[in-house]
Amino acid sequence: MRESKLAALVTNASDFAGPPAVDALIAAGFRVMVYDPALQDHAARERFLPRWDSVEFIEALGPVEAVTQAFARAGRIEAIVSNDHFPAIQKPTEEADPEDLRRTLDVLVMAPFLTIRAAIPHLKAQGGGNIVMITSCRTKLPIPGGAIPDAARAATNALMHSWAIELAPFEIAVNAVAPNFLYSEAYYPRATFIESEKGREFVKQSVPAGRLGKPEEIGEVIRFLAATKARFLTGAMIDFSGGWPAAPVRPA
Repeated sequence: MRESKLAALVTNASDFAGPPAVDALIAAGFRVMVYDPALQDHAARERFLPRWDSVEFIEALGPVEAVTQAFARAGRIEAIVSNDHFPAIQKPTEEADPEDLRRTLDVLVMAPFLTIRAAIPHLKAQGGGNIVMITSCRTKLPIPGGAIPDAARAATNALMHSWAIELAPFEIAVNAVAPNFLYSEAYYPRATFIESEKGREFVKQSVPAGRLGKPEEIGEVIRFLAATKARFLTGAMIDFSGGWPAAPVRPA
């Protein structure tokens, strides 16, 4: 019989904040289940198996089925980490393809909406739980050509705030970690921003901390929000951005 542990479900775990979330939850003693369309076949999982030998991979046709399977396996799920990422399509609006907006919204807004919507009845029935949204703080300093990713991230951040109010009476805490300049191959790949002198200088000039965020650092934040019993803490958006954005330094 499986040892009784706190259980967590992490979505899209293969990139962005997914790997550090899984690592941190395993280290904290969680039973971790993963739903990730990119890891639906065994061959795609091979590179993760040595690192995540205790992880349970859920094969499902979509987020609703994944949530159903996860609760059926674990009975109770303490935390759901909705780690959602999609290539940031940057181009002037008059050149943008509406289909790119639709695909971005499907991944960054519709998928987490379906995941949390499916989980709410289970979380209410068990008397509470923690929802951790991994979003973005990029909308704090919009840049030209960023309408598509900005719109999607703003929508997901709005969902978090609405869910926090809606679910607070049921001891369901909903919080977000909103990164920018976090090292990940999805958004700030090593070859461009760590190994390249030009990329390193861009980061140094843009981020007060002078570097990219480390995956293990965001993992600590996710672990806290996933494990906390302080569910009076809800509706918080934690910027994980090394102090970005900051006003430019002007000569005296």
